[in-house]
Amino acid sequence: MATGKIYEGLVARKKQGKSAFAVLVDPDKVIPDDMHRFAELCNNAGVDYLLMGGSLLMAHQLDICIERFKAESDIPVILFPGNPAQVTPCADALLYLSLISGRNPELLIGQHVASAPMVKSSGLEVISTGYIIVDGGVPTSVSYMSHSLPIPANKADIALCTAWAGELQGKHIIYMDSGSGARIPISEEMIHTVSTNVSIPLFVGGGIHTPEKVYANCKAGATVVVVGNAIERDPMLIRDLAQASKQVTSI
Repeated sequence: MATGKIYEGLVARKKQGKSAFAVLVDPDKVIPDDMHRFAELCNNAGVDYLLMGGSLLMAHQLDICIERFKAESDIPVILFPGNPAQVTPCADALLYLSLISGRNPELLIGQHVASAPMVKSSGLEVISTGYIIVDGGVPTSVSYMSHSLPIPANKADIALCTAWAGELQGKHIIYMDSGSGARIPISEEMIHTVSTNVSIPLFVGGGIHTPEKVYANCKAGATVVVVGNAIERDPMLIRDLAQASKQVTSI
């Protein structure tokens, strides 16, 4: 499948050793009327991407949140779906997640078969994503919903072999995630091991709360660092976190 300009930009960053910063927003945890102000914060901070999605989406306000954000910002909006129902043409692109670290066939391919007609007709730029869950010290929604164990935090070799499998299967990117509210963020050693041994972009998220950790992850080789929980608690952190990602120009 042909890729689009968002993915081409990610590939360019990977080749140039540059990093980007993405904010993850769960539409269940925001007020749609606040998205205008949130967009202004992201614009002023230099955020590169907005990821939208959640494990359940109980409030049914995904579309309106995206529309209100895009009314104030040109930052690309990328869907980070917890299930096939979270596909909307309001966004710019879709991370088509396949849980390659798990053993649940539904999240490896089953839900993709069910969602394929909707995704094909959506007009979205589709970015095939090898999704890897790493142990963050607390149970995650993904592990619970998928009945899958995460990769141990100290097993960089397993993470690398899993990432290689995804790359060899033709995934466009690898996304390593220790989950929302992780106590133990993914180590720089694991990030460096994976990033330096795969040719595709690497997203890293989970348990990232400080500019120092953003910088360390970028320095270790993350193409995109994703922060969600910390910004939910304090949106004013966005500027410092985004600027930390700009300090690293090469691995």
